[in-house]
Parts: sequence; structure tokens; C-alpha cells
Amino acid sequence: MKRIRTFLFAIMIATATMAQGIIDVHSHIITPEFVLSLETEGRMMDEGFPLPKYNIESHLKWMDEAGVQTSVLTLAAPQPTSSDVVRQTNEAAARVKREHPDRFKFCAALPLPDVNAAIREAIYALDTLKADGIKLATNVDGQYLGTPALDTLFSVLNERHAVIILHPHRPEPINRQVMQQTPLAMQEYLSETTRAVSNMISRNVLARYNHIKVIVPHCGAYLPLAIPLMKSLTPVMQANKMVGKIDYETNLRALYYDLAGAHSPEVIRLLLTITTPDHLLYGSDYPYVAPQMLTQSLVRMKKYLNDKKDLTPFREMIFYHNAQQLFK
Repeated sequence: MKRIRTFLFAIMIATATMAQGIIDVHSHIITPEFVLSLETEGRMMDEGFPLPKYNIESHLKWMDEAGVQTSVLTLAAPQPTSSDVVRQTNEAAARVKREHPDRFKFCAALPLPDVNAAIREAIYALDTLKADGIKLATNVDGQYLGTPALDTLFSVLNERHAVIILHPHRPEPINRQVMQQTPLAMQEYLSETTRAVSNMISRNVLARYNHIKVIVPHCGAYLPLAIPLMKSLTPVMQANKMVGKIDYETNLRALYYDLAGAHSPEVIRLLLTITTPDHLLYGSDYPYVAPQMLTQSLVRMKKYLNDKKDLTPFREMIFYHNAQQLFK
């Protein structure tokens, strides 16, 4: 009986939300070419867990059931070594968008660590394929976001006022024993995200290229804890000539946060210590979480956004309004 009540409640929530058009900014496309390339290279377990099966029909089915109007597709981890596979994936995502224009957007992958090739792909994806943004890994083969080597790429993305969706990848180098004891998704992914964003902040990447907007995944990882610590240590680091002047306000203004993963009222309140409500976004992480669990998670989020009076004013902002503004 309890399961039936939960199911009926989920349907009611989904139906009510469909009219409002939930926008999911954190979902992944997994193409046959991508899977084949990983199988050929023996990299299927690079991230420590298997890739889920994916097809557009199943994705649309879950979206309809959950009340998600539009999903933003990005390439899953790990990063392909072939620029051809990156191009094929971007073209596949563009094709999905053309075939379902009201249901899907996509942020294109880039063939890093080759910066020149990444710039060419970014221009092609944004100008020709009409990508809605760019997906960047926290690192590719040890080339971390924030490194000076990527400044030319960020300059190009800045000229196009690009939206960037970040996603953690396996850290490089890594002690394999770390992955065996605690899976990447439970620990290192959060560290990776925090590390990459902290790197960009410490070099004022987002302040210097201030037309770029960046979506940070998984409820901001450890950033609500890391940002105050960084600020408190900045004078000491500057006295030792380890960092220069850091424009925290401008850097942080460029950051948006999706609520994929372990969202809760407490997590949202913690995020609001480093950002504003107009920078919070709904994310599912489809297909890495079972559809029924995603639906239950969405029901739970809607319930506490309805029940918690301090968060209720942000309900529509989180579910669709902020993403509408971000992606125009």
C-alpha cells in the first residue's frame, strides 16, 4: 500500500511539474562510438565502474514519467582519446537536439589535452552544430582546469559567452588503491570538482574571462567548505608569493550549481552561503542513477521545497527559471 501511495504521489508531482517544464542540466549521452572506442582501448573501467546502457527512447520515457521537459546532454567520463570520437559524439548530440528540439539541449565535448584541437572543435560545435555550451572535464591526462595552457581556449569560449558544464573525471596521476577502497564517485569526484574550480579561482580565470558561466555539478562538491578556507588563507599565500590578488566576488558570480546527487534542504542552505538562489539548478545525473530512484529523488525535492518556507520561494527558480535564463 505504501508503494502504491508513493507511486501515485510521484505521478501527481510529475504531472503538475510537466506544465512548468523542469529543466535537467545534468544528464549524459553515451553513444555506440564512444563505447566501442573504450572497449577497443580496454578503458571500460577507467572510472572504476561500468558505463550504464543508454538510448534516447528510454531517456524520453523517464523524462515524461518524471515531468522533465528538457534535458541538457553531455558526454560521460572517461574522456575519449580520439578527436574523431569526440566529433562523432557531438554530432550525435546535435542530431538528438534537432530531432527533439523541445526536449534536449547539449554541451559539446572537446578533444583535450590538445588545446588547438579543442579550440577548433569548440568553434565548430558552437557555430556549426549550435551547441548550447561546452562540457569540460576537471582534468584530462593531468591537464587540470586553471592551468595557463588553457587560457587560449577560455579566451575563445569567452568571446562566445559560453556556458560550461563541468564534470569530474578520474584524477591523474592516481594511486589505484585509492579507487579500490572508496569508489571515485563517493570521494574523488567531489575532490576533483573542488580542485578544478579552486584552481580557476586562484588564477582568476572566471574573473578574467567574465562572459563565461560555469555549472558546477553534484551540489557544489566541497566548495561551500573550501571557499571560506581559501579566503582565510589568501593573505598568507600572498605573503609567501604563492598566489596573487584573487577577485573572489567576480569569480564566484560566474558559478552555478546543479543539485544532482545528495541534495537536501541542508545542502541548499549551505550552497547559499557561497551563492545566490538564482544560481541553483536541477540536475538528475541520468542514466547513472536508476530511473525510479531519480523519480523518487525528484518527488522528495519537490516536497521539501514546498514544505520548507525559507526555500519555497526558490522552487520554480531551481526547477526551470534559472536554467531558462542561463541557456536563454
